[in-house]
Amino acid sequence: MYDYDLLVVGSANADLVIGVDRRPDAGETVLGSDLATHPGGKGANQAFAAARLGARTALLARVGDDAHGRLLLDSQRTAGVDTVGVLVGGAPTGVALITVDPSGDNSIVVSPGANARLTPEDVKAAGSLFHASLVVSAQLEIPLETVEEVVRTLPPATRFVLNPSPPRPLPPEVLAACDPLIVNEHEAKVLLGDASGDGTPEDWARRLLAKGPRSVVVTLGAEGALVASATEGAVRVPSVKVAAVDTTGAGDSFTAALAWKLGAGLSLAEAAAYAARVGAVAVTRRGAQESFPTAAEVEALSEVGAR
Repeated sequence: MYDYDLLVVGSANADLVIGVDRRPDAGETVLGSDLATHPGGKGANQAFAAARLGARTALLARVGDDAHGRLLLDSQRTAGVDTVGVLVGGAPTGVALITVDPSGDNSIVVSPGANARLTPEDVKAAGSLFHASLVVSAQLEIPLETVEEVVRTLPPATRFVLNPSPPRPLPPEVLAACDPLIVNEHEAKVLLGDASGDGTPEDWARRLLAKGPRSVVVTLGAEGALVASATEGAVRVPSVKVAAVDTTGAGDSFTAALAWKLGAGLSLAEAAAYAARVGAVAVTRRGAQESFPTAAEVEALSEVGAR
C-alpha cells in the first residue's frame, strides 16, 4: 500500500505577475498592471494541482527562509500537500517574473534561487518518500543532476513522469525512465535539436520515442494533445473549447492530472483526456495555483461538454 498517489520533485517559486497590453520588444519599455504575487513554480504547481483534485500528494523541494518561502509552504498545506519533503534555507526562494497579454499567453523568466540548491544528496535523503509513492513527477527547474538522482532512486514499481521544462538535452538514463515524457511544441523541438519547425506532432513523438522514453505526450494547447508509445502508436486527444484568460500554470495542472490518473490505472489516452479537461478549467481563470480546479469542477465541465 502506497502512502502517496504522487510525489512531485521540483521547483517552488513566488510568481510575480504583471498584465500587459503586449509584451515588449528588445530595448522597449511598456506599462503594465499592478504587480501581483502568487505561489508558483512548476513543482509546487503540480503538487498543488494534484492535491486539489484529490490525489494524496507529497512535494520534495527547497525554498528560502523568507516571506516567499512561507507563502509557498502555506499554499501547499492549504491544498493538502504533505510538505515533509520541503527543505528550507540555503538561498532565497526562487522567483518567476511573468507577463500576461490580453489573449492569456504568457512569457516567464525564472530566478532559481533555492531551487538550484536542491541536490542529489537531498534526493537520497528522501528515499522513504520515493518508496511510499505510486508515481513520481519531475521538471527541469531544478538541477539536471538532481533529476538524474531521482531516476536512480525510483523503486522498480514506481512510474516516472517528466516535463522537461525549461528544455535541455537529456541523458539516456533519464529518457529511458520517462513514462511518459510530456512536452509542448517548443520543448519537443529543443530535445530533437530541430529549430526549423518541420514535421507534425506525430513526427516529433516518433522521433522522441526513438530516443528511449517508454511513452510520449505532446501538448498542443487549444488543439489538445497527442499521446504515443511503441506498443499503442499515436493517438490524438481533443481539447475542450473554452475562452482562455490566462495560460499560466495550465501545463503544470495537465501534467499533475495525467500523472495521478496514470497511477490510478487509466490508459495514457484516458489520462490525457482527463488532464485536458483539468487544463481547460485552469485557463479560464487568472494565476497559476488559484486557477486549478477541484475534481467536482472538472466533472462539471465534462457534463457541459457532453450536452
